[in-house]
Amino acid sequence: MENTIPGVALVGVALVTGGSRGIGRALAKRLAREGMPVAITYRAREEEAAAVVKEIEREGGKAIALQADLSTLTDLSGLFDTVERELGSLRVVVANAGNVVFKPITEVTHVDFEQAFHANTRGTLLIFAEAARRLGEDGRIIGVSTVLTIQPKPNAGLYAASKAAVEQLVKALARELGPRRITVNAVAPGPTDTEMVPPARREEAPKLTPLGRLGNPEDIADVIAFLASEQSRWVNGQIINVNGGLA
Repeated sequence: MENTIPGVALVGVALVTGGSRGIGRALAKRLAREGMPVAITYRAREEEAAAVVKEIEREGGKAIALQADLSTLTDLSGLFDTVERELGSLRVVVANAGNVVFKPITEVTHVDFEQAFHANTRGTLLIFAEAARRLGEDGRIIGVSTVLTIQPKPNAGLYAASKAAVEQLVKALARELGPRRITVNAVAPGPTDTEMVPPARREEAPKLTPLGRLGNPEDIADVIAFLASEQSRWVNGQIINVNGGLA
């Protein structure tokens, strides 16, 4: 397969959580085009996940879809076992799955807190930890944060807080795994053309972004693909802002 970005070589097997739609879907297809066998997880959208696998296979790639609710699972060893049994040894793990909760702080309940932090923070922590136990030298662990950690918005405090915790996990784990030559980074997208972005934000962002548009999932996927490549070997412990100059 011809690389879409010359010089960016991707080898090994990749796991992308939340790969049935949006950024995860674009990323799974992007990595597969570079020749990587890809496993994606989905929580409830089985048909959409199956469609992603079929799209990858039609283009000559190899992919599997696995059901996993990362907000409730406590042991991910079985998930990783299945990926490695079906596709081979993992080299790239992307913790993309998450949940958006937008409401004023004064209205946040303990249920909202658990929903946001279980899906975004706890799920990422468990993925990171299992990946750290599995990956060999030159492995890549990548998280997904948000521009809202540096550009606060009303009603976004809970979501931003859950993603700020992800950024701290990235920075700590990068130091822990550095001696094994495993890099750990995250991307922080701005408003992106997915169903997770509220209508008001979709209307506002193009007016504020220097490039005058929403991001699209492929914009984010291309940056993650770079972080998954050998060319990113000296990028570690970083939060890469991918927002078109919004912040």
